[in-house]
Amino acid sequence: MAMFCSYIFMDILSPIKDLMQETRGWDSTAFGTMQGSEVFLNVFVFFLIIAGIILDKMGVRFTAVLSAAVMLVGACIKWYAVSESFAGTGLETWFTENLNYIPVFDELGVSPFYEGMPASAKFAASGFMIFGCGCEMAGITVSRGIVKWFKGREMALAMGSEMALARLGVATCMIFSPFFARLGGEVSVSRSVAFGVVLMCIALIMTIVYFFMDQKLDSQTGEAEEKDDPFKISDLGKILSDAGFWIVALLCVLYYSAIFPFQKYAVNMLQCNLTLTAPDADSFWASSSVTIIQYIIMLIVAAAGFASNFQKKANMKYGLLGLSIVALITYCYMGYMRQSAESIFAVFPLLAVLITPILGSYLDHHGKAASMLVLGSILLIACHLTFAFVLPMFKGNAVGGIIIAYTTILVLGASFSLVPASLWPSVPKLVDAKVIGSAYALIFWIQNIGLWLFPLLIGKVLDQTNPGVTDPTQYDYTAPLVMLASLGVAALILGFVLKVVDKKKGIGLELPNIQE
Repeated sequence: MAMFCSYIFMDILSPIKDLMQETRGWDSTAFGTMQGSEVFLNVFVFFLIIAGIILDKMGVRFTAVLSAAVMLVGACIKWYAVSESFAGTGLETWFTENLNYIPVFDELGVSPFYEGMPASAKFAASGFMIFGCGCEMAGITVSRGIVKWFKGREMALAMGSEMALARLGVATCMIFSPFFARLGGEVSVSRSVAFGVVLMCIALIMTIVYFFMDQKLDSQTGEAEEKDDPFKISDLGKILSDAGFWIVALLCVLYYSAIFPFQKYAVNMLQCNLTLTAPDADSFWASSSVTIIQYIIMLIVAAAGFASNFQKKANMKYGLLGLSIVALITYCYMGYMRQSAESIFAVFPLLAVLITPILGSYLDHHGKAASMLVLGSILLIACHLTFAFVLPMFKGNAVGGIIIAYTTILVLGASFSLVPASLWPSVPKLVDAKVIGSAYALIFWIQNIGLWLFPLLIGKVLDQTNPGVTDPTQYDYTAPLVMLASLGVAALILGFVLKVVDKKKGIGLELPNIQE
């Protein structure tokens, strides 16, 4: 639940990029720079490495609560930055006049700010950096916690299920962020972020609940909380000298860089490539109640599809599966009738929720993690190229374009489910158990380089390939999408290399997780 809430806040502005440009003057470069700032401190101040050391030294419980508290602080700053209260303050003046040049970072071309960047975007970026520190710390803590609870058992199923629930946060964000921004007929982007702040309060409560649950686990098993020996630089040397670790880390950065940055622009990409006609203002499809109904149907899709994987009786299994499919078709029909790019992209995680437990269970019992990564890369390439070249061909075709969009988004979400189910449970096979927290931190650090770079690159490429375009729904997204597809090609090559290394060194990536 904590990760579910954090995933909502992570992309809280993504479905309202057009409103940020209209109400706050953020062009694509400002938007991309702010979105990429989330991981700036993790990458360039090495906070994520420090987080791994904290996790190894202090244990899962302390680090979980700390990460949620840090996320909440960053979320509050970001909310204030985009609120009306920030406009006209001395703080706005200060951000306008300062942070236009950051020594060293500007020379390296990696500064999270630039001259001419709106003050609200600069301050929001500052808060997002703090949120990013907590979010990535939470990510490695969750992975470590699941290893603690499920090692030798259904670890891939547990990790896949956790990420499936977290990715429902993406769908929730896509539906409710525009809903709150336009609530009452008056546009206010700060309402969307305030919704996210409330959820981050819930995330903090969830980590505190976990704190006591984990304590209870230790009392039941008679073991002390899992903390490691004092951190040594030589431990990192052991991790970094392993070829298998580097291939998994590079696979992670390539794959995640093709997905998470895309999410931040996906709604705007659909607005630019689909022919959408807003329903009449007084119709049911334009009412606020339809948003709630559609979200309830989405939850039915997710809950029924997820639960169908765990039924022993065939009639229950296929009954729930059938209910999930009918609800999914109903959801897609409602998205079409609403003519809303946000609700169309919200189907992104739904197929993943359905198949992630299947994939996790298969990996736990039969293995083939490296093969799954190869398959995921192939699907990733196909989806981005479809968005780049096939979807624009259907512009003007109201039904055909939306069918292509729905199909591609669902397949992309399914390909994304292959990563947590196969990649993350592979890490304990590559490194010593005493440095697993540091290993996850290193992988997340390498991943964060891509998560910082590619939102920024997409924004810059959009502005460079669309000179003079002021309407946020008229951008040509071909170049950014081809760039993301090329990441999939690189991931595919590395997937085959990983299979060779695994076979040669006997790492066991293709072996089941459950130890008989």
